[in-house]
Amino acid sequence: MRAQHALSVAVRVAVPAGGVRHARSPPLLDTAPVTDSTSGTPPPDRLPGDQSPTGRPDAGAPVLVLANASAGSAETAEVAAVLRRLRGLAEVEVAVPGRDGELSDLVAGAAGRAVVVVGGDGSLNGVLQAMVERDVLAAVGPVGLVPLGTGNDFARGHGVPLDPQRAAQVALTGRTRSVGLLHDDQGRVVVNVVHVGVAAEATAHAEDVKGLLGRTGYLVGAVRAGIGALGWRLRVLVDDEVVLDGGSRTLMVSVALGRSVGGGTPVAPTAAPEDGLADVVVCTATGWAARLGFARDLRAGRHLGRADVRVLRGRRVHVEALAGESFGINADGDLVGRRRRSTWTLEPQAWRIRTAG
Repeated sequence: MRAQHALSVAVRVAVPAGGVRHARSPPLLDTAPVTDSTSGTPPPDRLPGDQSPTGRPDAGAPVLVLANASAGSAETAEVAAVLRRLRGLAEVEVAVPGRDGELSDLVAGAAGRAVVVVGGDGSLNGVLQAMVERDVLAAVGPVGLVPLGTGNDFARGHGVPLDPQRAAQVALTGRTRSVGLLHDDQGRVVVNVVHVGVAAEATAHAEDVKGLLGRTGYLVGAVRAGIGALGWRLRVLVDDEVVLDGGSRTLMVSVALGRSVGGGTPVAPTAAPEDGLADVVVCTATGWAARLGFARDLRAGRHLGRADVRVLRGRRVHVEALAGESFGINADGDLVGRRRRSTWTLEPQAWRIRTAG
């Protein structure tokens, strides 16, 4: 998780004896006190399902807040406002990971603690990736999310408010739900959706304009990719059953826990995050007219009714390129490179997220 330089420098993580790390928020971010957990006064907009009579999280270790000030739509002032809100609800420890390895070090000490991620889908992915690598995911308390990314599709599909102030309260006091996590055969995790094919190429084309255009950048990237995409010869297995043999070209394979990508495009509208299965959306529309029609129907959420689209469900998905080809991969909105084969396995109820209902 890359943090904006100014904030990375301002937030210093001190390591006292025993190796416990405490992050202190500087005046650049906020001048409010770090704790506000003794008054017992309930917040004015308490949610149904709050975890304590006061509307505050249960007492214990400070909530670990991991902020990514460089997330797609985040501005420094917006991050500061979110931190003020969090501090008004609970005792928190704030960190803006900067150098390589700092995020890993921070989550290593998160066992038994609630965690709040301030950032987008990529930020959430990075935190869960670090937790898996440090083998603490099962021991960490509920994870809250304040969505400040460009697309925020995980939030859209999991009952997390898109309004940062509302999301800040839900991140601390919302209902807890257990959700799944995808693992690939190279140790990477996916929290929302992973794409093979044209959707990954669209991300590559959107990277140079996403910062300027925001969510519109995804559409620009999709148009650029769709113009030249001829498809890939892919062999696809879902729970060891062959669903594509590579005899013809495939435009896209999406393995989805959430429902949308690119800031609300409903790629897997029937996905249910808590059902223990991933939705696998396969599109074989490779002709020019078919690609155009698929893009139109995808944006409108009508693509599942097309003859060149199949939806399958399972826990293990294997994709292999034939004839010496390779494919790009987009995981949770970020490119992770090109491969000739990859396998994703679902771990049901792998972690807990706080939601509004």
